[in-house]
Amino acid sequence: MVRNVTLSLMIGPAVPIPVSRTVIDALQSVQVTTTAEIGKPSVFQLTFSISNRSPITTLFMLSGGGGIPLVRVIIIAIVNGTPDVLIDGVMTNHQYQPGTDGKPGTLTVTGEDLSRVMDYQLLPADGTPYPAMPPEARVLIMLAKYVLFGVIPMVIPSILVDVPIPIDRIPRQQGSDLNYIRMLARDVGYTFYLKPGPVPGTSIAYWGPLLKVGVPQPALNLDMDAFTNVQSLSFSYDNDSYRLPILMIQESKTKAIIPIPVPDVTPLSPPLGLIPPIPNGIRKISFGAKLSPVQAALIGIAKAAEGTQVVKGRGKLDVVRYGRPLKARELVGVRGAGPAFDGLYFVESVTDDIQRGEYTQSFTLGRNGLVSTTPRVPV
Repeated sequence: MVRNVTLSLMIGPAVPIPVSRTVIDALQSVQVTTTAEIGKPSVFQLTFSISNRSPITTLFMLSGGGGIPLVRVIIIAIVNGTPDVLIDGVMTNHQYQPGTDGKPGTLTVTGEDLSRVMDYQLLPADGTPYPAMPPEARVLIMLAKYVLFGVIPMVIPSILVDVPIPIDRIPRQQGSDLNYIRMLARDVGYTFYLKPGPVPGTSIAYWGPLLKVGVPQPALNLDMDAFTNVQSLSFSYDNDSYRLPILMIQESKTKAIIPIPVPDVTPLSPPLGLIPPIPNGIRKISFGAKLSPVQAALIGIAKAAEGTQVVKGRGKLDVVRYGRPLKARELVGVRGAGPAFDGLYFVESVTDDIQRGEYTQSFTLGRNGLVSTTPRVPV
């Protein structure tokens, strides 16, 4: 596709295999979007240029029309000899535009990551009892069903220990596996997503707190001559949108509403900006009276951290010049943007755009204040 970049595409029911040269030659573009937004899956889009009589059209339409259920797609980008799994998912939609006047037609295939499979309810699961099990044990049991798809659980136990006594209450699954796993995550202030890799055919199913710590990715360099590795990068600062998070807890006996200010930074989500925004009002975080104070506090802290990203960065980079694909849900450094905007950021979303002769990424960054909290960022 691009010098120093090779694209590998695997398609097949349940266990995908490398596609033929005919399919690769027909492939015109690939787009993969990964976001850290809670509840949003990773999505992909493949665009093929084919003739009206091409057998590829029939093959893909059969896979989308129920003839071949659960057609799996794995997209791998090999940059400078290092493979990187961009997505491991399933097809969900096909659109075909026939060619006219001798021009080829266009087949567009879209899909989502393997979390879509967890929403299909292939096996009856709604109402399944989980007696005397904490949330993390229920999540592990549900994820065990998808080991054949290469799903590897990474479940972080919650500090909120809620093991109901069977004679008092037996938790039962509500909805599909995906809906119930996400509900259990919300109940303890966690997130849930699937991360493809580390090798093709496997995915990490992460159920735990949204982490904004770790080893940063190589810095994004702006206006640094030969060291510049981004095509564009702009920033915005929206102080007016920041509201002081206030947790509203109802006292069980008197039913009185107690307002409690909630910190929007934690050891797992430390401040990345030295100068925090000035609150422009309050943001109420309310829950039902059935939640315990500890449970309400955990969810309140998680929700408070979601609304603190007042500094936003949006840009585009060439992957070959950057040296590797930029990853969402991780930290990255920024250099050359000035004292107010240099420093570490959390990568909120990344969209990979691969075409013949070009591999670019559009991305969004976020952090909770101006001026870097660290004097230097890793190069």
